[in-house]
Amino acid sequence: MGDMRFIVDPPGLIQDCPEAYRAYLSGADGRVFPTRVEINGKLMVCRRESGESGKLHVAWPIPGHGRPVICTTSLAEREEPYLLAVELARGQISVVRDQLAAWEIEGAIVPDEFHEINRAAYQLFSQAAASQNDSAEASRLACDSLAKAYEAAELLSLWYSKQQLDVRRRRSHHLPVLLGCSLGQGMPDAAWETRFCEAFNAASVPVSWNSIEPTQGKYEWAINDAQVEWCEKNKLLMYGGSLLDFAPKGLPQWLWQWEHDFLSLQSFISDFVETAVSRYAGRIRLWEVAARANTGGELALSEENRLTLVARSLEAARQIDEEIQLTLRVDQPWGDYQARGQHRFSPIQFVDALVRSGVGLSGVNLEISIGYQPRGSGSRGLLDFSRLVDVWSSLGIPLHVTLAFPSSSGTDSQANSDLEVDSDQWKQPWSEAAQAEWIELYLPVLMAHEEVLGIYWSYFCDKTPHNFPHAGLLRLDGTAKPGLDHIIKYRRAYWESDSNE
Repeated sequence: MGDMRFIVDPPGLIQDCPEAYRAYLSGADGRVFPTRVEINGKLMVCRRESGESGKLHVAWPIPGHGRPVICTTSLAEREEPYLLAVELARGQISVVRDQLAAWEIEGAIVPDEFHEINRAAYQLFSQAAASQNDSAEASRLACDSLAKAYEAAELLSLWYSKQQLDVRRRRSHHLPVLLGCSLGQGMPDAAWETRFCEAFNAASVPVSWNSIEPTQGKYEWAINDAQVEWCEKNKLLMYGGSLLDFAPKGLPQWLWQWEHDFLSLQSFISDFVETAVSRYAGRIRLWEVAARANTGGELALSEENRLTLVARSLEAARQIDEEIQLTLRVDQPWGDYQARGQHRFSPIQFVDALVRSGVGLSGVNLEISIGYQPRGSGSRGLLDFSRLVDVWSSLGIPLHVTLAFPSSSGTDSQANSDLEVDSDQWKQPWSEAAQAEWIELYLPVLMAHEEVLGIYWSYFCDKTPHNFPHAGLLRLDGTAKPGLDHIIKYRRAYWESDSNE
């Protein structure tokens, strides 16, 4: 057993956030170790089977920035506990330093304001590191250092994104990125047309097996047919799927009787994929064949089983139309779900296995759903978003990103999944204003990366059935939330030619 010990002073910094998935260890290669976290007073013990060095990732309160997930540098296992606040400050400073060096090599210009904040972070960290005999004082100084380093990371990311977007805008009047939104499981409302088309040039049509064939052999296409016609009428590029959803309650319930008959499962899945792709042949050219197969949760399927089913689904779709683009959705793309010890493959290993198998995967869609549990992602900084895109770009295939962020907490009458809005993690409590601020900050970071070919919001209106509670851009009464205005602003600035001429 490999144990890593940390002193948390004061203990209240972590005691109100004890869930194991909020704190976990990863290796130098990014692999997440199954981690059990125990907290006893000021001592936090992270237990795992491996004894190699690793990084601790933990949701940590940072004044003015909520409780984002941050990490230490790679630490060796030792008997003497580390002072957690000091190691987190060291980790954030190191991340900023490394990214600054990489972007300066690319020719990025960094403002003087960044250097002032970054210098203050270094100075405070030096004082904290020299004061570790007094854990309370060292932790106070380290937390101040961490706040400065986090502020520097955000400023650096914003500045770099702005420069990259300026470059992309000079190259082309239209940003070559799909900006889209899911229509949800309902008929498009006539009142949507103006606002939806102002904000988006693409639409996700949720052609889902679970909704189309709830009873074996009886297909219900009416909603999707109407959505496809609505998209064609409004000249929106369509993104179909996910055809298969491996999340809990994501597949037809009648399929459970076949969960131990793998050959029959393959046959049923292939038949549906072929049927759906054939129905919209020539109309939908971009398909999301499967979602959340990396985390699973539906049927008694191992990771190898899910890989096989996804590969077979890709082959079935490709047989119908060799020219279509086929993608796979990956949820929790940072891989923190591995900390529970129920998965062997990291999310990028799961996708890489499909890429290497040559089954025709055209891209991957990263689902980043902030503020949801049990299957969402913890809040993370702008720099972490940018670095995530860089990591996934190593696969050499196009990236798409689907985003969700709650505009409220509490019960959502139209939510039809097991997801709930988590405790507050963002700079301010979950609200429409918080959702708008998050979109304003994070959307440009994704737009600035040339590897990202599509950015989608999880769904448009809260009154249609959906998976992510309170994540819509329209309220139940059909009026717009502030976040929609921010998306429209970016659409006009980077996709409409008259703004650049």
